[in-house]
Amino acid sequence: MTPLLSMREIDKRFAGVPALVSASLEVGRGEVHALIGQNGAGKSTMIKILTGYYTKDAGEILFDGRPVEFSSPQDAQRSGISTIYQEINLVPYRSVTENICLGRERRRFGLLDWRAMHAEAEALLARFDIHIDVRRPLMAYPTAVQQMVAIARAIGFEARLVIMDEPTSSLDEKEVEVLFDVIRQLKQVGVSVIFVSHKLDELYAVCDRITIMRDGRTVRVAEMSELSKLDLITAMLGRELDRVLHDAAAHRAAAASQDALLKVAHLAVGRKVRDVSFDIRPGEIVGLAGLLGSGRTESARVVFGADRAEAGTVDFGSVHEPAAEPAEAIRAGMGFLSEDRKLEGIIPDMSVRENLILALMPQLARRGIVDDARSREIVDRFIQRLGIRCSGPEQPIRELSGGNQQKVLLARWLCMNPRLLILDEPTRGIDVGAKAEILNLVRELAGQGLGVLMISSELEEVVEAASRIFVLRDGRSVAELTGDQVSEQAVMAAMAHGHDQPEEMAHG
Repeated sequence: MTPLLSMREIDKRFAGVPALVSASLEVGRGEVHALIGQNGAGKSTMIKILTGYYTKDAGEILFDGRPVEFSSPQDAQRSGISTIYQEINLVPYRSVTENICLGRERRRFGLLDWRAMHAEAEALLARFDIHIDVRRPLMAYPTAVQQMVAIARAIGFEARLVIMDEPTSSLDEKEVEVLFDVIRQLKQVGVSVIFVSHKLDELYAVCDRITIMRDGRTVRVAEMSELSKLDLITAMLGRELDRVLHDAAAHRAAAASQDALLKVAHLAVGRKVRDVSFDIRPGEIVGLAGLLGSGRTESARVVFGADRAEAGTVDFGSVHEPAAEPAEAIRAGMGFLSEDRKLEGIIPDMSVRENLILALMPQLARRGIVDDARSREIVDRFIQRLGIRCSGPEQPIRELSGGNQQKVLLARWLCMNPRLLILDEPTRGIDVGAKAEILNLVRELAGQGLGVLMISSELEEVVEAASRIFVLRDGRSVAELTGDQVSEQAVMAAMAHGHDQPEEMAHG
């Protein structure tokens, strides 16, 4: 039998940079197919090309045996492909019925048939065991109900292929089970589902086959029953299981003699962080590892005061609770290099100098006037110390390479003389040479007594740099690796399976 969907040799470039390279995806009729990969692997680009949001540069798409190239998501929907996005894209001020029936309203004698549409909305939601007043505005209901409304809307279009992008992100365990029952119902009536999720247990619970993407390529297609969790993670990350790992024994021994600089215990916030614990000593690089969605960045943001904790403690110096806001964390001696350099880091139209001294400005100003001489001295010193390649301090930072932009952001925090530096994906989007320079700089800073929390999707990077590694899985700390335990294989095993023994956690 021919597959319902076949995407072959798909290429896509953005500004000359390849996002997809000969990528492929095949989904059978009545099949629940997992599509997974780390950030930047190409999953979203693949889905957007299928649904007409992007135009492919090369390749072929067959749907129900016929070549297709949709002009828009609406065009794809009319042809039988519905997409449910992680961010709920409905109209909150409109009623539940209006949201479910939007674009396919029923009419009677030229007028809207509200009775029929209300009945249809109630029947669709009943499949999810949800019984609500469909006449009320969508915003009157919690996020989980809104997510179910979005799914009901997609099913209501009588789609032959439903794409679910992280559909369980706002659902509790009972609601997830209801969703899985609906997915199984869809499968029984011949509807296919593409299921995108970073929660491995969900993939094994509901999916028949899996396509794994990495660096814009399809790297593996397999039956779920034939693929272990460890093999799945290995394919995602591109690391060999038997790789020999670096052991920084001397550095670990030196850091181990220090009292903890930061202690985080049983941190919880929202659905992303459920029970996270770790600690950092002065002069120590601690790695925070886990798949996308494991709660790494969310935990770091709470420590820095960017988000509020719902439970748990953060001990930093004399403070025994999470910072109320980033300004408080900065005053206490923390710095945070965020994951998204362009969105949350650099101010592109400002100069290297202005970007570098941004956090230090309150200390450089007296009665609203900046001490230019001191400012120039600090900027020149850090440009030289970090080897920032620029034509001068007044060059716009947008003109620098990614690696040099990252060095400016590092300098922004280092000139504050922090005691703890949080680095979230510090080498993402920069070339190999700049990566090595930044990692060497981080090691040098740790050697001078700076505590470093390092989050990275590059396992090789974390293992090489970190004295200890805490592994997160589904918002929980599942392992602390130290000494001879620090290895890529051990990290991947913890990502896949976690650990059953609570004593393996330092603070569990």
